[in-house]
Amino acid sequence: MVKNSFIPIISQEKKKEENPGSVEFQVFNFTNKIRRLTSHLELHRKDYLSQRGLRKILGKRQRLLSYLSKRNGIRYKKLINQLDIRESQIR
Repeated sequence: MVKNSFIPIISQEKKKEENPGSVEFQVFNFTNKIRRLTSHLELHRKDYLSQRGLRKILGKRQRLLSYLSKRNGIRYKKLINQLDIRESQIR
């Protein structure tokens, strides 16, 4: 597991948006954590505490994406396409 593996989009967007409280920035950070935890769980399948943490982060990201889709659909679509994640089935 590489500790400093970042999504290239985050570094680009971080320079543009210096607002760590924005929904997009939070979703970027959660996506980065999700990808790191997923790679960790591929090696350590029985790490149940990390599985729980992953589920919690997934829920937080899903709530943020739901909020963003209700408030601004254009920003939501743009973010989904940039991060290459699936669109939510439940809104």
